[in-house]
Amino acid sequence: MNKVILMGRLTRDPEVRYSQGEQATAIARYTIAVDRRFKRDGDQQTADFIGCVAFGRLGEFAEKYLRKGTKVLVTGRIQTGSYTKQDGQKVYTTDVVVEECEFAESKGQGDNAGGFTPSDRPSPSSAAGDGFMNIPDGIDEELPFN
Repeated sequence: MNKVILMGRLTRDPEVRYSQGEQATAIARYTIAVDRRFKRDGDQQTADFIGCVAFGRLGEFAEKYLRKGTKVLVTGRIQTGSYTKQDGQKVYTTDVVVEECEFAESKGQGDNAGGFTPSDRPSPSSAAGDGFMNIPDGIDEELPFN
């Protein structure tokens, strides 16, 4: 099984190109910085920088919505490859081919510029003793489930 789940922030805006041919396909490349859980002695690096590539609609999504600093949750698979440079040197590559991508925080959470704010949450006083918010009487008709 080849499955990868990553959460991190884009290090720069995605680089998007379109394939040639009758049906041009979006190809987006971007790098996400994924924080390490533990820090080894003497190791200054606290994040790994992982290259991602998204095709088709996911590439278009990256072009339209992802920007430097955006926190995303990426699911995909690792793909390795190689190519030979013009000078004859062989280069090996490892990328995550994106199969799913979603935002990992609301728009304003990263920069406090709109979106969800902590003040939008119900106050703790409106919660019952068990930690759940009280539902007003007569609202059963408005709920979309039983």
